[in-house]
Parts: sequence; structure tokens; C-alpha cells
Amino acid sequence: MVLTFYYDLLSQPCRAVYIFMKMNNIPFETKTINLLRGENSSEEFRKVSCIGRLPVIDDGGFILTECVAILKYLAVKHNVPDHWYPRTDLKAQARIDEYMNYQHISTRTNMAMLFQNLAIIPKTMSRPVDRKKVERFRNGVELAISHIDKYFLKDSRPYFAGDNISLADLVGICEMMQLYACCEERIIESNPNVKAWLERVKPNLAPYFDEASVRVWKLRENFIKTAPNHPKL
Repeated sequence: MVLTFYYDLLSQPCRAVYIFMKMNNIPFETKTINLLRGENSSEEFRKVSCIGRLPVIDDGGFILTECVAILKYLAVKHNVPDHWYPRTDLKAQARIDEYMNYQHISTRTNMAMLFQNLAIIPKTMSRPVDRKKVERFRNGVELAISHIDKYFLKDSRPYFAGDNISLADLVGICEMMQLYACCEERIIESNPNVKAWLERVKPNLAPYFDEASVRVWKLRENFIKTAPNHPKL
């Protein structure tokens, strides 16, 4: 039975799972859940997952939520190339787990909330930009980028877990694309080490990174139309 993937490519964790399955030729069928329309809160979707968040997979009746859990499960089940999530190199595996645990309350929280407070909430709720919230989350993003630079990429480490791309890099780059959607990429591009990492990761995910990011660039186009309301534009 083919795995069913509930997703919306507006969601950065959904993009990570989508890219990973495509990169590793994992067969799946899709069911799009439109987040902006609130379909994740519908009665129909709640029958699949009462949590109401994306992504979700249904693997022959085994329902699994949360991007990190899904990625690890698929990596082991489908015996993907070891660099994604090493099964024999305990230290490399620990480095991957370290970043993926760190990012939940740092990279992900701050980048997602900066994006939402600039590009989503003002539009969907007809509210002015809350500049205090924007500044708080922008500061959080800057701190996360500093941590990535000084810790996760220290000692000229090319990728988060060492010499090869891993699940940690995949999750990281998908989160960072939210900054491009709301014209905040200068936070990344002002850090040469993190910018160089970003440029190393992208070609390793071709062609599916660009395919999954189409929605990001459309959001950016729409956001630029409201650029005069951007606190720093």
C-alpha cells in the first residue's frame, strides 16, 4: 500500500518531507490540506489527526505526525543512503538530532512567526503589522543564525553534522526559506558562513528543492506588492 502524505507546501516541514521522499524515490500519494483555508481544522482531517497540524503520513494505517519523526521513520524504513541519518555513526546521528531538537524553539519558532507576522496575519486578519512582535521574532532569528554560524557550522564544518548533507540541513534550509517569502533574507545573507552553507545545500536537493519552493516565491511576489508596509522597506 502506497503511503499517503497530507501536506501543504506553504508549510516548511511539509516541504522538508516532500523533498526527502522525492530525493529517495519513496512512493507516495498526496492529499493537499489548504492551511490558509483552515482545512487542517476540518472535521474530515481531524479524523486523520486530531492534532490538526501538518505534515501527516498514513503508512498502511500507521498515522504519524511531526516532520522530524516522519523523516527519521522514513529514513530507517526505506534504508536511505546513510548520510541522511547515519545508523552506524553514533556521533553523526547525535549531531543531526542535536540540531533537529534545537530548531523547534529557535530556528523554526522565530522564522515561522516572523513570516506569519509580516506576510500572513496582516493579510488574513486585516490587521496592521505588529512591529513589536516583528522585532522580537527578528531578534530571535538573528540569534538563531548566530548559533548556526558559531556552533553548528563551527570549525569550517560544511554541513550541520559534518562532511555530508543530512536531515538536519534539509530541515534547516526549509525553515530559512520563510525569510525569503517575507523579504527578510538579509539576516542570512549578511552572514557569509551561513550563506555559503545555504548555497552548498541547495544543489544537493536538486531538482526538488526548487519544485517545493515555488509557493515561497509566489508568496514573496505578493508580499513585495505591500512593501511600503514592511517595517524595514
